Amino acid sequence: MQNQNLTHLLVNKRSGETVPFHLYKIKFSLKNLNLSDTEQTNIITKLLSCLTKSTMTTTENIAKLLINLIANIDINAANAYTDYYQKQQQAFAKATNIQDRIEQLFAQDSHVVHENANKDSRVFNTQRDLEAGVTSRALGLKMLPPLVAKAHLRGDLHWHDLDYSPVTPATNCCLIDFDNLLKNGYKIGNAWVDSPRSIQTATAQMAQIIANVASLQYGGCSANRIDQLLAPYAHLNYEKHLADAKQWVNPDQQLAYAKTKTKKDIYDAMQALEYEINTLYSSQGQTPFTTINFGLGTNWLEREIQKAILQIRIDGLGKEHRTAIFPKLIFTLKKGINFNTTDPNYDLKQLALECATKRMYPDLLMYDKIIELTGSFKTPMGCRSFLQGWHDENGKEVNSGRMNLGVVSVNLPRIALLADGDFNLFWEIFNEKMALCHQALAYRIKRTKEAVPENAPLLYMYGAFGKRLTATDKVDEVFKNERATISLGYIGLYEVGTAFFGANWEQQQSARDFVLKIVQTMHNYCQTWSKDSGYHYSLYSTPAESLTDTFCALDLAKFGRIADITDKEYYTNSFHYDVRKRPTPFAKISFEESFPKYASGGFIHYCEYPNLRQNPKALEAVWDWAYDHVGYLGTNTAIDKCFKCGFSGEFTATARGFVCPQCGNHDPAFCDVVKRTCGYLGNPQQRPMVHGRHVEIASRQKNLSQEMINHVAIYAKTKQSDTQRVANQKV
Repeated sequence: MQNQNLTHLLVNKRSGETVPFHLYKIKFSLKNLNLSDTEQTNIITKLLSCLTKSTMTTTENIAKLLINLIANIDINAANAYTDYYQKQQQAFAKATNIQDRIEQLFAQDSHVVHENANKDSRVFNTQRDLEAGVTSRALGLKMLPPLVAKAHLRGDLHWHDLDYSPVTPATNCCLIDFDNLLKNGYKIGNAWVDSPRSIQTATAQMAQIIANVASLQYGGCSANRIDQLLAPYAHLNYEKHLADAKQWVNPDQQLAYAKTKTKKDIYDAMQALEYEINTLYSSQGQTPFTTINFGLGTNWLEREIQKAILQIRIDGLGKEHRTAIFPKLIFTLKKGINFNTTDPNYDLKQLALECATKRMYPDLLMYDKIIELTGSFKTPMGCRSFLQGWHDENGKEVNSGRMNLGVVSVNLPRIALLADGDFNLFWEIFNEKMALCHQALAYRIKRTKEAVPENAPLLYMYGAFGKRLTATDKVDEVFKNERATISLGYIGLYEVGTAFFGANWEQQQSARDFVLKIVQTMHNYCQTWSKDSGYHYSLYSTPAESLTDTFCALDLAKFGRIADITDKEYYTNSFHYDVRKRPTPFAKISFEESFPKYASGGFIHYCEYPNLRQNPKALEAVWDWAYDHVGYLGTNTAIDKCFKCGFSGEFTATARGFVCPQCGNHDPAFCDVVKRTCGYLGNPQQRPMVHGRHVEIASRQKNLSQEMINHVAIYAKTKQSDTQRVANQKV
């Protein structure tokens, strides 16, 4: 008997909320009791016979009826179901018990202390943040709508950053309006800060602003077009040096003197910013997640800023020249600016290539494709969250000063596993979970709007969010009319495809059409919710740092070990190709490029490479080919370094972490191990990751073999005229 026979039946939950009845939940419970098919059918038939007598029932009533019907057939099964039912209630009580959560932290539970690879749980300020976080999680679950809270605990969806929200009505990530702040001044604490008069002061102020913004929200912050932003302040340096030169230097050397001194100032200022960001701790006990974008400036000051950013990153941090994790560098490629040998900034592209082969960053923004996908050019907030194109009441395009209000992600593999091959049931469960996600996201908006400007003065009152509100204004002034975004996230399209079509479904057109339809449908839901509410719901391809582990671990307990799904012990990020396989970079990009059209609220592509230091032209061939295909591309290449034996390349993944393949060293004091955690880099030896993320990183295969590197430029040109064929080709 199908669920549509009971579409009229509503269930009153313990919380008082009313939801439609879903038969698949009963079927799943009975299946796990090891009853025969005949016994299960008899129980369902009798249960439905009782339920169809009314249009409203309760959760308790269904449970009582079910237990009695099971007991008539198998008392042990009835006891097992009763135990399961009671444990579900106890799980929520435990999760909202602050003492229990604190004990988990003190016991160094890895799921608590390693949830965020950007936090070092050994230091006092991070420990303090973790202690506050476990308390906030317990309180937050009580604040959430009950159905949302229980769905989060079960793993049907994930309310991101529960250690901060909803207990505080803080925002997630943002594009800081540095131009507003630096031009007009701002206040932090007791001090009013005036507009800087040099690039050194400008970058010092940027570091102050980043630290403060990172402490007033819980996500990443970004600086858009930093080369163009800082050039006017570098010009002030130039004018000062030119004035000095006119007083002390021969006339024919004055311009050269001023230029040389300004270049040195630019380098020193950008180096100071790099060190300041990497030595900062926000109030959350972590290095501020900072992204800077550059690449479009063409005058000599803007070019010098770009050169300095890249050269400083190439040189590395400290006497050991370690790879800096932050700020995340994003270089913009644009035809006519830096793409071809005839472009004025082509030399900067070459420097960016060198930097990527040695430090993984910069990631790339493809200028034309970003506009096509998101409606305007801008850098992502944090690692991958994009704003849509937006114009204010005067028709002016606005990007900086806007923000994201939060993310709720849906567990797509679980829906597929519950559907058990039934496409109709998949969509029934999917629609149910979308309604639940909408409820969660609507609550995020409501809660965030409860802030007042004085909760975060720099954000709301002094220009970081693009406007300067008074203490009595509503913070909704910077959210409404779709100025801010609120994001529906998702994880595990690969596992969904596997559940329905088998582990190698990427080569099947019907399978690709199905998973793309899932993303399209989520996108359509977001459009409808936006139209109905006036707030911009965006579809976000969740980075899933710890969630890749959390969802899979919960489903492993619920469904057991399922080949190529839960047995991997991690779920695949968003729409990405299975990391265990070896498609060429062109095949991987061709497969993934269809999804950001619908998930333009957050996305990134990246390919795995061997050591490319001697072959930057191979990487350039991939960059050039990707320009017309994807908007945002990262480079994952081997850059690990052992300071004991001098090995440079890729460390070996083991159960105890990553070890030098040459001497076996794994001491973080004597090695620099850098891996892409998800959208950003991490150092797993310094700050360990959760188990699932470690396994996923260890499982990654190269998309470009060492043998193929020397031929890749020719290979890329061949693929330009045969995109479809490359989608089905492997190395």
